[in-house]
Amino acid sequence: MASKSKILVFGASGYLGKYIVKASISQGHPTYAYVRPIKPDASPSKLQVLKEFESLGITVFQGELNDHEKLVSVIKQVDGVISALAVPQYMDQLNIIKAIEEAGNIKRFIPSEFGNEVDRVRGLPPFDALLENKRKIRRATEEAGIPFTYVSANSLAAYFVDYLLHPNEKRQEIVVYGTGEAKVVLNYEEDVAAYTVKAVTDPKVSQLKRVHVPEEEIVKLTETLPYPDNIPVAVLHNIFVKGDQMSFELTDKDLEASKLYPDYKYTSVDEFLDICLVNPPKPKLAAFA
Repeated sequence: MASKSKILVFGASGYLGKYIVKASISQGHPTYAYVRPIKPDASPSKLQVLKEFESLGITVFQGELNDHEKLVSVIKQVDGVISALAVPQYMDQLNIIKAIEEAGNIKRFIPSEFGNEVDRVRGLPPFDALLENKRKIRRATEEAGIPFTYVSANSLAAYFVDYLLHPNEKRQEIVVYGTGEAKVVLNYEEDVAAYTVKAVTDPKVSQLKRVHVPEEEIVKLTETLPYPDNIPVAVLHNIFVKGDQMSFELTDKDLEASKLYPDYKYTSVDEFLDICLVNPPKPKLAAFA
């Protein structure tokens, strides 16, 4: 994706959406906002937000989230899509996903998350119902084969500091939930918006689509492919399916290299991937034959 990409934000007039569009503009990206049609009785604050968007040079599209043709036509004009839709609209992102899939031009989609890492945490039923909707959006995104990045920012700092401490009010007490010993992660909204915009344009944070090859299919290939073509497949099965390299414990008779030469600086996988960017290796499994 080019360094200056066209970015479309859904939920742009919402709490976090306003931070995101401003971050996009500040980073020099042509920025677009998709908002629900303005009604005659729209609140002054809503109208003020849209005026501010126009003054910043943001292109505003008005439309419903169930207007598939409108969604597709707008999405075809941009490079990346960020959703900052609020809780009641989470499942409307299914419409956005379908439109992105049909448009076929989006280089990155970031669905509305910005909270807990939904695949790794659970909560009390009311909260877990919210997390489950986010999980459904993740699975739909993955099934559609759309390039994506999930942004889990944990707790938005300005919101929770205000909620817990009320820094603008004079108070004689502070409310402590539980024992007060739980550790939390707070990220300032402006920072979350900034790295979200960076993520939608940075190829380093792209997620690859996983394609699973069932074990039975691999075993069948070892039986049907002629020699020596069946050897690389058998090697892959042994290492990555059976996990034989980690299936036993070292004994006193074995010498482990990192303990034998602790001063040697070994190359990590991350370091090797950096090397690959400069000088890509060309491994050939056939060499095992």
